[in-house]
Amino acid sequence: MRAAILLFSLFAAQAALAADEVVLSAKQIESLGIVTERLPDRHGGELAGMPAQVVIPANKAVVISAPLPAAVREVGVGVGDHVARGQVLAHLESPALAEAERGFLEAAAQEQLASSTLARDEQLLKEGIISESRYRAALSQHASASAALAERRQMLKLAGMDDGAIGKLKSAGNLSSQLEITSPIEGVVLERNISAGQRLDAAAPLFKVGKTGSLALEIQVPLSATDDLAVGAPVSIPAFNAQGRLIAIGRSLSGANQTILLRAIILEGSENLRPGQYVEASIATSRVAARQWDIPNSAIARIGGKPVVFVATPKGFRAAAVSVLHEGARHSVVTGSFNGDEMIAVQGVSSLKASLTGVGSGD
Repeated sequence: MRAAILLFSLFAAQAALAADEVVLSAKQIESLGIVTERLPDRHGGELAGMPAQVVIPANKAVVISAPLPAAVREVGVGVGDHVARGQVLAHLESPALAEAERGFLEAAAQEQLASSTLARDEQLLKEGIISESRYRAALSQHASASAALAERRQMLKLAGMDDGAIGKLKSAGNLSSQLEITSPIEGVVLERNISAGQRLDAAAPLFKVGKTGSLALEIQVPLSATDDLAVGAPVSIPAFNAQGRLIAIGRSLSGANQTILLRAIILEGSENLRPGQYVEASIATSRVAARQWDIPNSAIARIGGKPVVFVATPKGFRAAAVSVLHEGARHSVVTGSFNGDEMIAVQGVSSLKASLTGVGSGD
């Protein structure tokens, strides 16, 4: 009540109210805490304040799965950890690995025997001791043994063994059930789906690792706003000084909030962002018929249910009607009858509204 009495006493002495104008002196403007800013011009149209999430592009992430049935012995990394290419992520115990190694050694022995038989029969054929059909049989057996060995070798590679480890196994013949899970790329761990002691089936997802050199955005936009959007449009994240471009516009609506999913690639400023981060994005539109302005929400008042902003005049302020195209968390995009160089009130707007309507100081 004291604030209201003070407000109206100030206006009673020096403020004259017109239909849409409040007359105030410079001293009164200062005492009421009214702050003005120049109207920021937005040519060509921009859809601002769109909710978005920073993600790793689909072609920059890999899912690492269990190659064989196993039990988790140890996990060495967590979500958010940076990993190098070839770094061990987890240790597994897999009896199936020992079985695969045994199969490889048996296939290697069969291939060696078939190779020796082929070499002997080839020499006997040259000396005329054996028939050509016997030589061809040995040749077929060698080809079959070589194919079986290649298959067993490939199984070990799928289990995570490299050529050096396979060669060591072939020469030493020592079987092992310990399986190391390594990262195929350098990046950051996005997901971890295992814990120590857990039993896994073959092909169970273990980790998701993404390259952090490039990031993307998934943006939620109302269906009504997509008519003015086009693939290739500039996209920015003003709060984090990042820019990119639109690469895809979805075709289906989300069931929860009836929005369209857009995808954008970040071209500059990705070092200021983190995967999984929620941000507000601005997208340039193709609309050029109406000029638009991105103003703080604190500058907008509603009188009679209609949005207005207060424009500075030589005598004080006048209420100018606007249309809100999009209302964001901190800023809103509006259109109105402006020249583009006006000064508008961004603080103390409730006092101006109270003076104009005479109904108190609340919004």
